Amino acid sequence: MDNADVEAGGDDEFQGRRGRKYRPVVDDDDRAVLEMSSMDPSSSSSSSHPAQSSLKKIKVSSEENLASNINEGPSASHVQSNGPQTESKLELFGFDSLVNILGLKSMTDEQAAVPSSPRDGETIAITQGRPKITAVKSGTLMGVFVPCLQNILGIIYYIRFSWIVGMAGIADSLLLVTLCGTCTFLTGISLSAIATNGAMKGGGPYYLIGRALGPEVGVSIGLCFFLGNAVAGSLYVLGAVETFLKAVPGAGFFTVTTTVNGMKVQSASLHDLQIYGIIVTILLCFIVFGGVKIINKVAPAFLIPVLLSMLCIYIGIARAKKNDPAEGLTGFSLDTFKDNWNSQYQKTNDAGIPDPDGKVPWDFNAMVGLFFPAVTGIMAGSNRSASLKDTQRSIPIGTLAATLTTTFMYLISVLLFGAIATRHLLLTDRLLSATISWPYPAFIYVGIILSTLGAALQSLTGAPRLLAAIANDDILPVLNYFKVADGSEPHFATLFTAFLCIACVIIGNLDLITPTITMFFLLCYAGVNLSCFLLDLLDAPSWRPRWKFHHWSLSLLGATLCIVIMFLISWAFTVVSLALASLIYYYVSIKGKAGDWGDGFKSAYFQLALRSLRSLGANQVHPKNWYPIPLIFCRPWGKLPENVPCHPKLADFANCMKKKGRGMSIFVSILDGDYPECVEDAKAACKQLDAYIEYKHCEGVAEIVVAPSMSEGFRGIVQTMGLGNLKPNIVVMRYPEIWRRENLTEIPNTFVEIINDCIVANKAVVIVKGLDEWPNEFQRQYGTIDLYWIVRDGGLMLLLSQLLLTKESFESCKIQVFCIAEEDTDAEGLKADVKKFLYDLRMHAEVIVVTMKSWDMQADNGAPQDESVEAYNAAQKRIADYLAEMKSTAKKHGTPLMADGKQVVVNEQQVEKFLYTTLKLNSTILRYSRMAAVVLVSLPPPPVNHPAYFYMEYMDLLVENVPRLLIVRGYRRDVGTATWDRTLPHSMSTPNAMG
Repeated sequence: MDNADVEAGGDDEFQGRRGRKYRPVVDDDDRAVLEMSSMDPSSSSSSSHPAQSSLKKIKVSSEENLASNINEGPSASHVQSNGPQTESKLELFGFDSLVNILGLKSMTDEQAAVPSSPRDGETIAITQGRPKITAVKSGTLMGVFVPCLQNILGIIYYIRFSWIVGMAGIADSLLLVTLCGTCTFLTGISLSAIATNGAMKGGGPYYLIGRALGPEVGVSIGLCFFLGNAVAGSLYVLGAVETFLKAVPGAGFFTVTTTVNGMKVQSASLHDLQIYGIIVTILLCFIVFGGVKIINKVAPAFLIPVLLSMLCIYIGIARAKKNDPAEGLTGFSLDTFKDNWNSQYQKTNDAGIPDPDGKVPWDFNAMVGLFFPAVTGIMAGSNRSASLKDTQRSIPIGTLAATLTTTFMYLISVLLFGAIATRHLLLTDRLLSATISWPYPAFIYVGIILSTLGAALQSLTGAPRLLAAIANDDILPVLNYFKVADGSEPHFATLFTAFLCIACVIIGNLDLITPTITMFFLLCYAGVNLSCFLLDLLDAPSWRPRWKFHHWSLSLLGATLCIVIMFLISWAFTVVSLALASLIYYYVSIKGKAGDWGDGFKSAYFQLALRSLRSLGANQVHPKNWYPIPLIFCRPWGKLPENVPCHPKLADFANCMKKKGRGMSIFVSILDGDYPECVEDAKAACKQLDAYIEYKHCEGVAEIVVAPSMSEGFRGIVQTMGLGNLKPNIVVMRYPEIWRRENLTEIPNTFVEIINDCIVANKAVVIVKGLDEWPNEFQRQYGTIDLYWIVRDGGLMLLLSQLLLTKESFESCKIQVFCIAEEDTDAEGLKADVKKFLYDLRMHAEVIVVTMKSWDMQADNGAPQDESVEAYNAAQKRIADYLAEMKSTAKKHGTPLMADGKQVVVNEQQVEKFLYTTLKLNSTILRYSRMAAVVLVSLPPPPVNHPAYFYMEYMDLLVENVPRLLIVRGYRRDVGTATWDRTLPHSMSTPNAMG
């Protein structure tokens, strides 16, 4: 809404386009405020006044002072809408029509903010201002075809093409043009397909490659392509200056005389090239600073003389006669055509003249390196994609038309030059095109100069826009200086490009740089082809290009041709260019800001994950392929600061459960509440948990679940979390050590329900006691890892001990396995069985058998278990008090014994037995493992129909005075194998242990 949309009217209210009513008022800060109501448009103004308390305010601020207009009189404060007063048909949805508001912009990459109705009490500021000035946009002809044609038709055609025909012959020259032309044509097809798959912003090939192969690949190839364009501009400038100095020798300030075959030849001086090159580059930069509008006006002035000069060449070829206008011309002759059909590769001197003693050898590979720059330039139009009216139409038509036109022109020129001149003339006259031109050779000099200047202009135009597009994506902070607003000219990027161009002009000799420039172009072309190949192969739902003439095989062929041509030209420069791109990739991956552009690699990973998941099937994974997938219960109990999403040591422990970091962890936190009310809190908590996982360098994902209670939330998690065989198989949580100290009476029931749910869902359980003291990767531990193996757990406890040994903090420890036998007679047999079992599992551990008889001996002999006995007596008293309270409550209400809202059955002898068992096990642990680095003990399942409070007393007594303890319960399957092709027999998979 701008000032023109609000006009004076005669009513106190004005009707919105879609049924809303607006009342103009004056706010305290003298800004216009519109009170909006969603009332029926047919209702009168007066009827809406009582409902002003429910009206919503929209502040309309302007760049101009609206207060004076409001204070002028009543007429200034009465407004009406310009649009028709139509009733909204989408009022049920609470939004205005997206078609009317967005204008289908949401279907492009330029996403507009989705409007929503203001909530009660909100004030939405709508800033008014002058309409944004739209930048000048170019069409297909001037925006793509002409720039591509100017870049492709360069100096190679004028001063080297006839020489290439003489050296390579007609046959190899046709093959050469076909090879290079096919490469660029296939690249043009891939470019057309990607460019027509949605709206395309500035950046050309960088934008296409980055959105297809990811920001790292896009930035690395994009910066290489920028360097190629910037340095190519200096190549074109030097070519134009050198031609000018050859045509007008008197214009040079310095002269250099060289001897060729005994003849003295004057050539341009390096200082002349530098002086004139800098002047020309500065002049071209002034044109570029004028913007696209000036460039489009200047471009025909460069292109038209070029086309006229080529017409003069063709007319001269048609008029050529024997030895006229130069010695060695034969006119159109079949004999000349046959003589020039085969190649005559030979050595030449530095001037390109055949010389048996020359230092420059030539072959087909060298010809490819020499000619390929003559077909580059197909990206000139896409480099200016931000300045095009319709990229999806202009880029395919303009690029492919320019490619076909120039390729056809080259093929015809091979046949024509090969049919009218002897091989000697082709090899000795570097400017044969000027010699045979009609009516004067000067026209060709003008064509050469203007063609190279036009190509330099397009390079200096496209390169800054490419750099600005990379900077605007905010991937590399170092490029922030080159950012530009939409529709603005990239002045800083242009200055930087001009600086690079002038620096290369000052060098003067680009013989070593030119192959690298070609490599950068080929690297970019290969990236475009690989992008289209990947997108075609994946065929994601979003891949719907308007350009239908494409196939993944064509893109793969184009990418292969690019790589082959790179190595044909020079394997050394290929390695240099790939190394430079790799360094930029590495720098971007380290210093760059992470961004998700929905690139093809992410789609490939997604499809690969789906196929892998399907290939795993629904059957259980073989123990050889078993990986721990821990479900980390982040905040089940315990007090943590609100801004701490998880206990700091839980991620350290999760990493200890993976071998060499391989595997996935799922970090879960449960928020109490109603999901619609807590959804925003859940999103914020998930982001916070993600940041914690990334900070701890743990491979895992964050999940936040909103549930009425922790028990219900965990029950839903344990049933639904994961897909197929990629479901979590181990639940990891902290032992609730603070439940009695903080008087958290609800914890015992929740703790028991969680363990029971894990048993029912066949999930293993690992409970960490002493998590605060768990070592990180820099805290080396010594001593032993003691396992108190009591029940069959599928070998999970043994596997965890082996995984701990793979970590630096525990690699100096040794494993001790303690087994509990009921009778002394069972001890030796059990020890032998366990040793054999560990040997089959490739585990090195000391086996120690403890008999239950020795427990009684410890009690009789007064063994050092006073602290355990003290804890045992305290637990007995608390259980007796709790049982008495239950009985009193049941007697008072005339109900059975109840605990935590459920009926329970209490066998006091069984309770005493359980307490005694945990007492003896705790005493044994303190006796043998007081100095152990970590102790692992089997987790007893909660007894059926026992109060949860009793089970917590058992567990507290079990872990009493043990500083670092892992309480482990496996599940009904093996996680290790005794041999390569089979699991352990049941008779060998478990010792004779007490259940």
